[in-house]
Amino acid sequence: MLKNYFKIAIAVLKRRKFFTFISLFGISLTLTILIVLTAFLDVLTSPAYPDVNRSKELFINRIVLKSNKENYTSQSPASFYFVNNFVSKMKTPEKIAIHTGRNTTNAYQNNKKMEVELMHTNVSFWEVYQFEFVEGKAFNAQDLENAAQVAVISADTRSKYFGEGALALGKYVEANNIKYRVIGVVKSAPATMIYANSDIYLPYTLAKSGLKGTSLMGEYMVTLLARSTADLPLIKEEYSQLLKKVPHPEKNQEILLSYPDSYLESFTREIFGKGEGSGKDRFFLMIGIFVFLFMLLPTINLVNINVSRIMERSSEIGVRKAFGASSSTLVGQFIVENMILTILGGILGVLLSLLVIFVLNSSNLISHMNLTINLTVLGYSLLACLVFGLMSGVYPAWRMSKLNVVTALKANN
Repeated sequence: MLKNYFKIAIAVLKRRKFFTFISLFGISLTLTILIVLTAFLDVLTSPAYPDVNRSKELFINRIVLKSNKENYTSQSPASFYFVNNFVSKMKTPEKIAIHTGRNTTNAYQNNKKMEVELMHTNVSFWEVYQFEFVEGKAFNAQDLENAAQVAVISADTRSKYFGEGALALGKYVEANNIKYRVIGVVKSAPATMIYANSDIYLPYTLAKSGLKGTSLMGEYMVTLLARSTADLPLIKEEYSQLLKKVPHPEKNQEILLSYPDSYLESFTREIFGKGEGSGKDRFFLMIGIFVFLFMLLPTINLVNINVSRIMERSSEIGVRKAFGASSSTLVGQFIVENMILTILGGILGVLLSLLVIFVLNSSNLISHMNLTINLTVLGYSLLACLVFGLMSGVYPAWRMSKLNVVTALKANN
């Protein structure tokens, strides 16, 4: 029976090329967009070079000061004072990496100006983030203490500054009118690694400002590396207790908020959590609603197309019912036709997704980003595609089963 349904379905799809094209286009385009967007999200949230320990990390990227009356709120990354006098004293983390955000400045080579990004870090930064050194090594505690004018640069910066294929170890890069001796070159990190990617890395003791004073606001972010994932709740609890000991006597600063978050929470808290809740549940809810609506729209269109197909085939249906075909037989045939169409659209969507991802990776649209198809998400996407394909076929099939034989036959005239 199914074999006959399949043969009839293929013949019908070939005969009605316009309907087939529109349906396949809608299904494949929807699936392609979902897969490619998921690939982007996967790259943004999954562990990757050089942040391979993300499952054991917590991130402190913001300090919030509020008044009791909630008429005043101030927020920014943490100050060096806060990090050095409080966060660095924590006992539970295995390693504590600190670094500034990326600051854009000018570099000069043979009187040629180029823009580069600087990041100031501590020594533990190189122990938390697993960079691959293609030349030299990272600066050490002695370099940090002496405020040595040394730098670690990315491989991309080496190529731009010294030329393709040139070596950089022992040479000097000039930025902010200061010359730094290159002591290490690392494989460039993807631009999506916002806590680790930079062009030039310097000891934080070379920072021109922010090392003095007692303000809690500054430009430093912290990555706390746990010994194991089991320690993450303990680190959060220790940090919560630590905040209670931090003085903030300034007017309108009665409430101090800060959280050690997972990588995803470090973004969702500000956008979806309004600074206090993690916002992760709301983020997933929004994603779920978006995917549902995104899949629902082509489903509704497919329902309308299928109803039009039925009306066009009403005479055929009338003849078959006149010769004894039962409603269940006709419904089964139409649902099989729709499922075959959905499966073909799904296959085309996967192939198109592979092509789009290949083009995006080849174009280097985002530096060193490598998109891949998440197999788990692919499986769920194909399952959702089949479910919506089934849904889009049930109502038109029911409409078809209710067609009166005489009315259907008259449609041929």
